[in-house]
Amino acid sequence: MTRYPKTGKGTKWTAKELDAITSSWAGDLLNDSESMVGEVVLTQSSSVSIKFKFGYKLDNKKKWFYCGTYPHMTLADIRNQRIYAKQQLKNGSDPKVAKQLDKSIKRAVEKKAHEEFKSEQLTFNDLFKEWVTNGVNRLDENLDLKRSFKNHALGLLGSIPLRDLTDSDLVRVYKKIIKDGKDRTAIKLSNDIKQMLLWGEKRKPWRAHLTEMNPAHLVEIKKLVSVNYSEERERVLDKDELKELYKKFRKLEKTYGLAKNKYKVERPVKKITEISLWLDLSTLCRIGETLKSEWKNVDFKKRTWFIPKEITKGHRGEKKSLTIDLSNFTLSKLKELHAITGHTKWLFPNTQENNHIDLKTVTKQVADRQIKFKDRSKKLANRIGSNSLAIGDEDWRPHDMRRSGATMMQELGINPAVIDKCQNHAVSGIKVTKIYQRYSYKKEMKEAWELLGSELEKILV
Repeated sequence: MTRYPKTGKGTKWTAKELDAITSSWAGDLLNDSESMVGEVVLTQSSSVSIKFKFGYKLDNKKKWFYCGTYPHMTLADIRNQRIYAKQQLKNGSDPKVAKQLDKSIKRAVEKKAHEEFKSEQLTFNDLFKEWVTNGVNRLDENLDLKRSFKNHALGLLGSIPLRDLTDSDLVRVYKKIIKDGKDRTAIKLSNDIKQMLLWGEKRKPWRAHLTEMNPAHLVEIKKLVSVNYSEERERVLDKDELKELYKKFRKLEKTYGLAKNKYKVERPVKKITEISLWLDLSTLCRIGETLKSEWKNVDFKKRTWFIPKEITKGHRGEKKSLTIDLSNFTLSKLKELHAITGHTKWLFPNTQENNHIDLKTVTKQVADRQIKFKDRSKKLANRIGSNSLAIGDEDWRPHDMRRSGATMMQELGINPAVIDKCQNHAVSGIKVTKIYQRYSYKKEMKEAWELLGSELEKILV
């Protein structure tokens, strides 16, 4: 049934009258005049509420416009919805369509405001996550990059909004690393952060935060590192040092083998680690290329080792594959290694992950046995700490083997152009030279590797 206020038809309900309505009115309609009625309904808790709607005709059809529910909305707000509907009709619009449009516009405005607010809060860490996922693709699947930022940058810079990032923030991070005696690490991190910020500078929404000044442009990392630091290593192991190193490997094995209590003597270097060093020395390979190699690319019958361009160092589009002709020395080392890891896919497998070993493994094992050259305040957990592989007055690293092998080739009278080819260097010189001088030096490279291998056989005995 339809009910009217106490004052009769044509008048409006008061809040006091609505509050007095009982559940026995459920289903009744309340006429509030001006084409608006309210339906009395019961909620799940059996309390009374009234749903008001405004009736109108459009295109000869009866339509209803929802104005609100009492007491969730006040009568004043409900009646304002009726005024809104009438105004839309006066403007020639359907109130229902107009309201939906207004809601869409409101949602869009709110969404934009939320995105702008969220954008204002974008941090150094947010940019790093995006960049390391979609902006950079290194051969180790960015594992070293993630490790570097986690260990040195994200703790101090991660939560800083990009808009607030300053060169002072970056310098504070680099100085902390340099203070620990890790100049090279600081330079490498500086280059990576600069690359990341340059990537963000060119893309939305990051560029809006870096338009005034990219703080990386203001940092001169080479002025922060120690004055004696040289970015280019020059360490070369001469013949006597190589012979000494070979004897040190044998001494570690012998001492460990004769020891009755193995816990009281130093463990020898893993055989595959030692082999990786001799391979780099005899082929001029980079340690990363060696450790990422697969047995399918080693052909014992043809005496070749193929290094695919996917694992070589270089700029994208300029990388080159390399086929190494195996000297007797290199061939014997590969056969020795095959007896240990030949049942796996990789020359140097990480059996727990079905992948090659971590690219830093050999470097760490070598460094842990030359601690007198390291600035370590204490022994690292679960790591060897000795000087059993220390030679001369300067530390040596796996990559120095490549330089030492190239230097030995030079001493043997091999053409520098051939040495460059054996190292898989890009063609140097002007563009015309790169285009027209296409001789492969394959015959000369084979002879170079054989000469080097023969020399090493004389030394490493």
